[in-house]
Amino acid sequence: MHYSEDESRQYHIQVAKGEVGRYCILPGDPKRCKKIAAYLDNARLVADCREFVTYTGTLDGVPVSVTSTGIGGPSASIAMEELIKCGVDTFVRIGTCGGMQTDVMSGDTVIATAAIRMEGTSKEYAPIEFPAVADLSVVNALVASAKEMGTPYHTGVVQCKDSFYGQHDPELMPAGYELMNKWDAWLRLGCLASEMESAAMFIVAAARHVRCGSCFLVMANQEREKQGLPNPVVHDTDTAVRVAIGAVRRLIRQDGQK
Repeated sequence: MHYSEDESRQYHIQVAKGEVGRYCILPGDPKRCKKIAAYLDNARLVADCREFVTYTGTLDGVPVSVTSTGIGGPSASIAMEELIKCGVDTFVRIGTCGGMQTDVMSGDTVIATAAIRMEGTSKEYAPIEFPAVADLSVVNALVASAKEMGTPYHTGVVQCKDSFYGQHDPELMPAGYELMNKWDAWLRLGCLASEMESAAMFIVAAARHVRCGSCFLVMANQEREKQGLPNPVVHDTDTAVRVAIGAVRRLIRQDGQK
């Protein structure tokens, strides 16, 4: 069944085939799309519907798109599903996260190798036993890009949840006992950071046989705050964006050589 008034366009993102490249960068915030698109050549606005804003331009002559996903797994999975129908097969999420290990500092970049599925969307795709893992080629491209830039970065597991305030004020939640116990477990297991989309996105990518990776700006670290360590709040995502742009360039080169 097709719900869009224009049957050539996807219902939620209002994008049609031929309007996006095979590579797509996925911020959460629609307002970041224009800033990211500025790194592309000849970028143009393709669609603006709900939380989904899409631009398409080129990198090294190859079409590349930027689409915002809003907050959380449900809208991120919708964006991915509809972009895949339009021809996208490689996704790089760029967003913000909160550091968890005390060596993950404000302003650092986190590159996710996998994600804890403490959210609901992925459970409607795959049994909980199936891991949410980033595509290795995308991870390697992100790491190479961060190394070339000389920016501090970390690679490892991130935690994904559906409730922002459940993370930050668990003691106010009726189920806070479970949230706090699990948070402690994630810390002991070396989880680097907390965010809200990657688990769902990695599982959608697995289900649809496409590539997906994620990199984040560390805005702050509540564990450093608890220990009285320096913990400024950083808002500028430009470094993480440039890491993602560099990674897409590498993927374009690698794919062109195959």
